[in-house]
Amino acid sequence: MSTATQTATAPLQVLLVGNKEEDFFLIREILERNHNILPAELDHARSLDEAHAVLQDRPYGLIIFEHETGDAEAVRLISEFHHAGRSVPFIILTENADEKTIAEIINSGNWNCVAKSQLDGATLVRSIRSTLALHSMAKEQRSAEESLRKLSRAVEQSADIVLITDRKGVIEYVNPAFETLTGYSRDEACGNTPRILKSGEQGPETYQEMWRTILAAKVFRGILVNRKKNGELYYVEESISPVRDADGQITHFIANGRDLTERLRLEAQLLQSQKMDAIGRLAGGVAHDFNNLLTIITSYSELALDAVAEDSPLASKIQEVLLAAKRAAELTRQLLAFSRKQPQALRIVDLNPVIAAIAKTLPRLIGEDVEFSFLPGQGIRPVRIDPVQMEQILMNLAANARDALPQGGHFRIETSQVRLDQDYIQHKPAAIPVGDYAVITVTDNGCGIPQEDISHIFEPFFTTKPSGKGTGLGLATVYGIVKQNKAFIWVYSEPGSGTVFKIYLPSVGKRCPIDPDNSKNERPAAGNETLLLVEDEQAVRKASAEFLRSLGYTVLEAKDGMDALALAQRKQFPIDLLVTDVVMPNMSGGELARQLVPLLPKIKFLFVSGYAGKTVLDHNVFDLETNFLQKPYSLKQLAGKIRGALEGRNGSACGQPAGLPRPAARA
Repeated sequence: MSTATQTATAPLQVLLVGNKEEDFFLIREILERNHNILPAELDHARSLDEAHAVLQDRPYGLIIFEHETGDAEAVRLISEFHHAGRSVPFIILTENADEKTIAEIINSGNWNCVAKSQLDGATLVRSIRSTLALHSMAKEQRSAEESLRKLSRAVEQSADIVLITDRKGVIEYVNPAFETLTGYSRDEACGNTPRILKSGEQGPETYQEMWRTILAAKVFRGILVNRKKNGELYYVEESISPVRDADGQITHFIANGRDLTERLRLEAQLLQSQKMDAIGRLAGGVAHDFNNLLTIITSYSELALDAVAEDSPLASKIQEVLLAAKRAAELTRQLLAFSRKQPQALRIVDLNPVIAAIAKTLPRLIGEDVEFSFLPGQGIRPVRIDPVQMEQILMNLAANARDALPQGGHFRIETSQVRLDQDYIQHKPAAIPVGDYAVITVTDNGCGIPQEDISHIFEPFFTTKPSGKGTGLGLATVYGIVKQNKAFIWVYSEPGSGTVFKIYLPSVGKRCPIDPDNSKNERPAAGNETLLLVEDEQAVRKASAEFLRSLGYTVLEAKDGMDALALAQRKQFPIDLLVTDVVMPNMSGGELARQLVPLLPKIKFLFVSGYAGKTVLDHNVFDLETNFLQKPYSLKQLAGKIRGALEGRNGSACGQPAGLPRPAARA
């Protein structure tokens, strides 16, 4: 509501400050005579203290102050109310005031000054109206200035970038967020055009569409890829609006941008993680089907090999088929190692044989132009590891070395036994406890890792490879497995000088003996027990049953869990061992085993599967080490595992009892 409206609708409350009664009566008379022109009510404060108290309790629209020459207290009172935010217009009644005093009064916030000798109705009314008008204008100006200050602070302190250009696109203003994000200072940006941010990642049609939109007085919105001063790319969600003058003509453009780089990076990481998980699931499913096929190939090849003379030309051909199947099985195992999400299967083993077995597959991974060597050390004490996880470690390090050797080079794995004392550990960047360790040293002579990246290489999704060339998960997987095995990893690298990874595995006591290789030519142990063989893949079941019968076993065949349960319920003689696939239609192997226990309390179990270990555990198989055989397997391996299960030898070397299916309530 304006002051003029207030004056017309309600009397103006006026306070006269001064000790002269005659002035009070004179001014009251003037106001009463001009009541129709300027409705007003007058109060009187006879001293500065009284005025101060009255002003604290009651609002006034105008103060008329009697000022005597040299009255510094009056100036102080006016100044005090002005700086305290009490915006009340003042009129000073004065006589013979010098210029300095008048200047002090004006600077204190007063809006008018009237000489007592000129005090009459017309002069007073005119002075009051002009003072109220000036005060209203000043109040509006202060409000506008405060709004501008708020707007300026908001723009200056905004986390989003703000850029203002003229109609031709010349930058006139950038806020601090722009300077922080782009690296260009305000002086560097102003006078240039936004082309200084052009990345080349967008085609000209993007910029053409942007200019068509904003010149048509519309708002352009889009995500742009820009380039910082240091050359880095960043993604920004841009909103560009035209600014028009009073005539509606476009004079400027204001661009507001939000940095999306981190958000898009996290979204890409999530997408990559989901993609890797999907690929892993696909790989696991493909590996299962492939394992079944390989089991069929190896089984019938073994049966055919047993049916021909050892010196027959056909025998050597069948041996080649078996060798090819074995190589295919190694590839499948690598596929499963990529896809599996299984708990650790820790064993106490000799490190050199484990790495030697893995090393056979690495040349195919790193390529023919990279020279590979494995140097096993002497006196390596046993370690407690998951061999499959060790394979993942070495495969990831080999893949990392391959990427660092685009023109070929050398890749070497060494093992050694060390005793770390306090003096040695103090000079290492990693915190490694004192003790005995088996050390795996992995070395390449590739391009090396910059020092600024060394501290980040084990972070998930961190990669120095070009976009689309790396997942950033390889070394993070290595680090996670190393820590899960309670081991330690240390890296040293210099650009152009290659990279060295050292993995410290704590040494432990005696090792578990390695299962004998039943793929040799010796005849597996025979038996006369009764086996219940459950396998939904008919070709696998028929080949396995034929071989086991040739060893003297009585074999009952079932195509799935329901069929096996029916056989057990109408049994004519005891069943000694259940050999069952894990993942089958209608009923899983784990569920079948649980339902057979009440019917056959003394029955023992052997589970087989082409799926990864996590899937097997999900189907209630208790222990992968004691009563489980991974497909593809040879018939001789199957016979050896069956003999071990019947005699209670599977896993007993390490003090592990034969496993039983888990209770159904356990997830």
